[in-house]
Amino acid sequence: MGSNNTNQHVQRGLKNRHIQMIALGGAIGTGLFYGSATVVKMAGPAITLSYLIGGAIIFFIMRALGEMAVDHPVSGSFSEYAYQYWGELPGFIAGWNYWFNYVVVGMAELSVVGVYINYWFPDIPTWVSALICLVGVTLINMINVKVYGEFEFWFAIIKVIAIIGMIVFGIGMIVFGVGNGGQPIGISNLWTHGGFLPNGIQGVVMSLVLVMFSFGGVELVGITAGEAENPEKTIPQAINQVVWRILLFYIGAMGVILAIFPWIEMESTGSPFVQIFSHVGISSAANLLNFVVLTAALSAYNSALYSNGRMLYGLAEQGNAPKIFGKLNSAGTPVNAVLVSTVFTLIVVLLSYLNPEKVFLYLMSLATISIIINWAIILIVQLKSRKHKEQANKHILFKMPLYPIASYIGLAFLAAVVVIMAFMPDMRFSLYIAPVWLLCLYIGYKIKTTAQSK
Repeated sequence: MGSNNTNQHVQRGLKNRHIQMIALGGAIGTGLFYGSATVVKMAGPAITLSYLIGGAIIFFIMRALGEMAVDHPVSGSFSEYAYQYWGELPGFIAGWNYWFNYVVVGMAELSVVGVYINYWFPDIPTWVSALICLVGVTLINMINVKVYGEFEFWFAIIKVIAIIGMIVFGIGMIVFGVGNGGQPIGISNLWTHGGFLPNGIQGVVMSLVLVMFSFGGVELVGITAGEAENPEKTIPQAINQVVWRILLFYIGAMGVILAIFPWIEMESTGSPFVQIFSHVGISSAANLLNFVVLTAALSAYNSALYSNGRMLYGLAEQGNAPKIFGKLNSAGTPVNAVLVSTVFTLIVVLLSYLNPEKVFLYLMSLATISIIINWAIILIVQLKSRKHKEQANKHILFKMPLYPIASYIGLAFLAAVVVIMAFMPDMRFSLYIAPVWLLCLYIGYKIKTTAQSK
């Protein structure tokens, strides 16, 4: 099984602050800065409720992962746990599905980097910016995990400060009328335009799909377990703090924005972020936002490449990927795994220039369904691992609350999200792809087992 020697090689260089920022960096992406208008259109002010519901489910998923990660901190994370407690095929599917998911996420983030750079330098072709960022981030990931952790920490800090700034200025406008001639805006916008639930419960239900995708990335905490300095202490801390911080940022930021701007005017006003800063009289608000979203995209790509390298390394350790990906450099970084992930991202970037609209749509559909598969696997494997540990009378350090009800609620919720997707034309496509994708992984697994048995 070869997982025991993992811990002697991969460097444990990540502190609690690094791990928290890696997870925050994964979950707070451009969605909050730019994409919030689409979700608001669906649910109106009740979108805050959607984030609360989604956040509660994410908390259960995170705690399920945390229970296993504290007991067995390895780089392959839940692919390793699926392999151990559920079987070889689920381990294979979990690992490759996750790896693929982050190649797509990385590519999506890279594809927008060029757009942000063009805001200041319109003459630079977008593929050039994407390529420079790809090389730069790959180099950061090649050095050692401390350097990666440090970069991610500062990338994420910029996003966090920007959101806190927005919330603080927003509260200033609501309570003291800052930027509104001293006239407090108040919070009546939360219910004056068609009520708090303008599109009824249906609006909230439909918005849940996009809300869940905006939380994608929090499970990175599990991937960092293999490189945490003191996993028993840092993983539980990071998981509990990350969940409430994400909720605070999403619900706090959305609440403030919706109190200031009538939700029916959201689309026409451009980025709510720029609006708040311009209202307060910060004229360079647009430049400021562009800088923030650029670092947000780089941070998300940095996290994606990090988790890709670790997952591929974990798969090699299990014998589910070529042995060459299990090689580490002197700093304990899985260089080959990182490089191959970069090459795949590069291929996809090239593809997206040949037919940007189509390629991007297909890949994002795949990413959306693969993140749901990942979360479902985490919950199922937690149920199996707990049963296994209880039979062996093993002490569990970081127990999942409300077990097993919470796991079943989580699984039922994810199933409901898949059903809701069938009613959304943009999302329906991924439901056709999912069975094909799982079949491809199954065929890959069969090819691997046949080759190994010869």
